[in-house]
Amino acid sequence: MPRDAQASFTGFEPRTLRFLRELADHNDRAWFKANKTRYETEVLEPAMRFIVAMEPHVRALSPHYRAIARRAGGSLMRVYRDVRFARDKRPYKTNIGIQFRHEQAKDVHAPGFYVHVAPGEVFVGAGCWHPDRTALGLIRDRIATHPDRWRAARDAPAQRRLFQLEGTSLTRMPQGYDAQHPHAVDLRRTDYLLLRRLDETAPQAVDFVDEVSRSLRAAVPLVGFLCRALNLPF
Repeated sequence: MPRDAQASFTGFEPRTLRFLRELADHNDRAWFKANKTRYETEVLEPAMRFIVAMEPHVRALSPHYRAIARRAGGSLMRVYRDVRFARDKRPYKTNIGIQFRHEQAKDVHAPGFYVHVAPGEVFVGAGCWHPDRTALGLIRDRIATHPDRWRAARDAPAQRRLFQLEGTSLTRMPQGYDAQHPHAVDLRRTDYLLLRRLDETAPQAVDFVDEVSRSLRAAVPLVGFLCRALNLPF
């Protein structure tokens, strides 16, 4: 993807969401094969241009985060669903999912930044989604032993204005933690995920890159806390 894509990205076109709507209505291999060229030009190519445009902004968040415009193994998540163990056998995702990962991240569960574009559902996310048991324990330990640092990361003013801290939680306090801890609610979390929901038309705006960048900058306090909990450089 050429570097001048940064200048050429001026928002996703309406046809991108239109294609995703049609894919939701015709989520089968025969339809996708017949419309593969449309997928390339209406979804894949603008997503690559967006990632290239985001690269300097992501690098400014932390030198350890990456925006990689590559068809496979980069920031753009695969359109193909893993249906091997799923009840839902529809073969394709009907959204654009883009994750800006840490250089040491092995999968989507590490602390990261995320952009989601789909008909009726556009949001920017940051943090940890479903961290594994070891990572979850390290995060909880840091919250328990550094409550002031956690509170500062969780309640950073710009972050609170834009994001909600969401995700799943346990109904009971995990073993080994004080039920009376001042951050007991946060110690029960199994996700540490910030979400900012945007209007469906937001990706079509000329300043979408700037809007996403502003959101991700606001989420730096929480992502930095999570990285330090997991002994990742930030």
